[in-house]
Amino acid sequence: MSFNPIASRRLWGNSTSVLRSASSSWRLNTPRSCGLATVVPPVTQDATGAKGPTAMVFMNMGGPSTTNEVHDFLSRLFSDGDLIPLGRLQSYMGPLIARRRTPKIQQQYSDIGGGSPIRKWSEYQCEEMCKILDQISPETAPHKPYVAFRYAAPLTETMYAQLLKDGFGNGKGGRAVAFTQYPQYSCSTTGSSLNELWKWRNRLEGKNADGEVDAAGAIKWSVIDRWPTHAGLVEAFAQNIEAQLKTYPEDKRDSVVLLFSAHSLPMSVVNRGDPYPAEVAATVHAVMKRLNFSNPYRLCWQSQVGPSAWLGAQTSDTVMNYVNRGHTDLVLVPIAFTSDHIETLYELDLEVMHEANSPGVKRAESLNGNPTFIRALADIAHEHLQEGESCSAQMTLRCQGCRSERCLEQKKFFAGERSHLVQ
Repeated sequence: MSFNPIASRRLWGNSTSVLRSASSSWRLNTPRSCGLATVVPPVTQDATGAKGPTAMVFMNMGGPSTTNEVHDFLSRLFSDGDLIPLGRLQSYMGPLIARRRTPKIQQQYSDIGGGSPIRKWSEYQCEEMCKILDQISPETAPHKPYVAFRYAAPLTETMYAQLLKDGFGNGKGGRAVAFTQYPQYSCSTTGSSLNELWKWRNRLEGKNADGEVDAAGAIKWSVIDRWPTHAGLVEAFAQNIEAQLKTYPEDKRDSVVLLFSAHSLPMSVVNRGDPYPAEVAATVHAVMKRLNFSNPYRLCWQSQVGPSAWLGAQTSDTVMNYVNRGHTDLVLVPIAFTSDHIETLYELDLEVMHEANSPGVKRAESLNGNPTFIRALADIAHEHLQEGESCSAQMTLRCQGCRSERCLEQKKFFAGERSHLVQ
């Protein structure tokens, strides 16, 4: 989410490109559950290849897998100035807010089953993607799956230490791909995760005498930094929407309102030039184009907090306004997430839909283990490996109002040969 993903009222309380024609391989009749994320089967890595290995690192915000992990998760989250800027008081206010919010957030995770399923789904998605990559990209196999969360286990530093233990870097070289699981880029999410990865790369692999951080024998990194209109992503979203629309009577189906929901951003971040709003809108338009614009639709934004201006309209307000106007058939579509987590299972399912109190207000299934989506991940990764680019051209361009030296240096590092373009 490419956005400010967890700065929500649940955590804060009162404390302050063009879509390609999807091939038939995307149009799978995949099974779909209507409840919580189901337990995934065990998976194994059995790839072989000649020129590998290649480490495939899924980056995401993460979430506490148990209620006992909630406090540490919140402490890291509120201490991240990229995500929630608190200025000079960050080191004091972050832990204070975390302590105050922990009991309530623990209860919310209890209400969705005792923890977030995001680690389970991330590990499953990455492992399954790597199996496909071993088949379609044998020259870069074996592809080894890793997950790096920003605020929960497995943390970025844990992942990096495992890379070194597994034989990457430390004079041995090797290739690793940082694959953001925020399809739409934001400085507060993908940017923050890359800042953390850059920090631990410097700490664990160090600099040579000249201060160079890309010394021979270190891990060679490249980045998949955004993919908002990839055909497979669009197809997976469209399939889940179509499946939910089929639950409505046929004579009402075309009038069901589709409400695409993504995390909001403070207008101060938007006005700085963060690309997230435009990229989310691009995803929505691509999905609606795939659906032949079959239904009326709107894009709305979750989780505005505090007195400052945020990007709107808010999802909760939008649902209630439409229901009060007689539009009681609505499908909520989480458009900036790659799996279920507290924002879908609690905020949308247990707050927004409960408040609407209308049987016609439903939610499209999250991407989770959707085979179409996993195939899309493999396609994105394969294309990246074949192109040999260190990152997208977009990543070399800083936000218009960016003043962060850390952002500048991180972008220069991951841009590699394109670093001269970063200013």
